[in-house]
Amino acid sequence: MSRVEVSAERRMEASAEKVYGYIADMVEHHPRFLPEAFSGFQVESGGVGAGTVIRFNLTAGGRTRAYRNVVDEPEPGRVLRESDTNSSAVTTFSVEPSGPGCTVRIFTSWEGAGGVGGFFERLFAPRVMQRIYADELERLNTYARERA
Repeated sequence: MSRVEVSAERRMEASAEKVYGYIADMVEHHPRFLPEAFSGFQVESGGVGAGTVIRFNLTAGGRTRAYRNVVDEPEPGRVLRESDTNSSAVTTFSVEPSGPGCTVRIFTSWEGAGGVGGFFERLFAPRVMQRIYADELERLNTYARERA
């Protein structure tokens, strides 16, 4: 098994404070900029930032997988992390102030499968996920810009 990693980043046309707030608020904002690849999004407990537990399905590469993520904030206001309770998958959202806007980076890593299946996972999953994350970041920018 080997680690699989994928990331995407984008400059946002809104302040880091506002954008981070949209990412951290799993009740009012976060579900509103998710791409179609995400479905069934629900908040199990909490709702904003650390301690929140969310559930959703992700369809990528023709496969749908259920996630149950626990949210923590290693650097409140700057870094939010979602850890899947059923796998090694960890997704980190980083928000860096940059002039009047900010830059947001989504980074996910997990322990990939072994063998031939793992080979194809390492080859294709990052490309598929990067497109999904690029779409999510574009939607987040549009969402934030519309509320500015």
